[in-house]
Amino acid sequence: MKPIWIVDDDQSIRFVLEKALLREGLPTRSFTNPREVMKALETEGDSEGPQVLVSDIRMPGGSGLDLLSAIKLRMPGLPVIIMTAFSDLDSAVSAFQSGAFEYLPKPFDLPKAVELIRRAVGESQREDVAEEKMADAPEMLGQAPAMQDVFRGIGRLAQSHVTVLITGESGSGKELVAHALHKHSPRANQPFVAINTAAIPKDLLESELFGHERGAFTGAQASRRGRFEQADGGTLFLDEIGDMPFDLQTRLLRVLSDGNFYRVGGHSAVKANVRVIAATHQDLEQRVKEGVFREDLYHRLNVIRLRLPALRERREDVPVLARYFLQRSAQQLGVEPKRIADTALERLSYFQFPGNVRQLENICHWLTVMAPAQVIEVKDLPPEVLDSRASVTSASAPFSALSSGAASSAASLHGHTPLADDLAAGPFDVGPVDEVRGGFEALAHSGQPTGSHSSWESILEREALALLDAGRTDVWDALTRRFETSLIQAALANTRGRRIEAAQKLGIGRNTITRKIQELGLDDA
Repeated sequence: MKPIWIVDDDQSIRFVLEKALLREGLPTRSFTNPREVMKALETEGDSEGPQVLVSDIRMPGGSGLDLLSAIKLRMPGLPVIIMTAFSDLDSAVSAFQSGAFEYLPKPFDLPKAVELIRRAVGESQREDVAEEKMADAPEMLGQAPAMQDVFRGIGRLAQSHVTVLITGESGSGKELVAHALHKHSPRANQPFVAINTAAIPKDLLESELFGHERGAFTGAQASRRGRFEQADGGTLFLDEIGDMPFDLQTRLLRVLSDGNFYRVGGHSAVKANVRVIAATHQDLEQRVKEGVFREDLYHRLNVIRLRLPALRERREDVPVLARYFLQRSAQQLGVEPKRIADTALERLSYFQFPGNVRQLENICHWLTVMAPAQVIEVKDLPPEVLDSRASVTSASAPFSALSSGAASSAASLHGHTPLADDLAAGPFDVGPVDEVRGGFEALAHSGQPTGSHSSWESILEREALALLDAGRTDVWDALTRRFETSLIQAALANTRGRRIEAAQKLGIGRNTITRKIQELGLDDA
């Protein structure tokens, strides 16, 4: 692990932080002024730089704020914590708004300082993982099982010339799939041409697709190639094919059958070697039954079908997508990328996203412009997210998934999930793990109101109230321990004991999960 760099002209501050961090297993390296830091980076390179930088503001050898600006130019994703006396609080707030991860007022409480640095380390590791994923797959992102099925489909179809029909809700990324199919195909060096058949008036769509000859209609001053000719040798993407006018469907069927078509007003057949990829958010089978879509065209298009999942079906992809869109929005606007707090990511993940990935991208663009601080908190999220009842009621979904998926794996390894065991052993009897899981699922699907909480939160609240009524004074520690134990064991079961992967899935650092496993006694489990 890279060290924590501490920059302060006060030897006592450096000494105290070094010893405290080393006790926590965090390596350190100290400097007395910003010039030493920049010299080390010039000599050793950014790759040998810090995991986190902790710097004072006022030092004889330079300003911590100037160091912050220089570091951010070289290493934009590096968390920087600014230490400041209370008299410098205004400067610290300015630094915070300019890209500092957090500021630490002096004199500081040592345990709180160490915890803040740990949070910064976790943020740094998450940013590293996110950047690696973006570098590996910049065109499409997703780790959810449903997206992995899509990626496998793209891999199998890429080298083929077969017609593909992509289905999915609006905004789910159908054109990205079409681009990926083209990019990884033998036609990659030829044109990729896209047309939204629902966005072009019926009278113009025929000319757009097939072109026209001079004088074919009023305003046709010259001959014009249509999209089929423009895509010759490459790929033509027909978006929203379900909205194509019925009479044009016959012409499209002819092209798909033999590759020949006529320009509007033309008398000579034109041959086009084009791979067609179509997409729709509509139920084409239903459109066929209603008589507004040709059945023979449907079967011609439906050679291979790829279904793209809605974003609410792949909630685990929301964090990496959000970070990616925040970085991209910052690049487009020429500003420092904003970070998003875990609590805000969790709230965002519960949102239903009726506009799917496109809506998430728009939200991230809005946050880049409108969020007041460099770290986005829950209160900074847009009104449609904060006001949505779905963002609260669907909070049971991740726990339900844990109960039926990862937690069931943990049960097979340990007999019961830790949370269920602890709850069953508490002041009220909720039964063995299967009954608990069934109760969670029943509550989640019953449609009955549970106050301001979802089902598992309601059970947690009942447990807390029972412990408080019993006169316990360690309720926070007791329930937190149970909750952390359940999460870590479920993650380890899901990753077959691989701690680093479990930490990444939980959104915490490698050192954090190691420390928690030791604290909770899970090494002996």
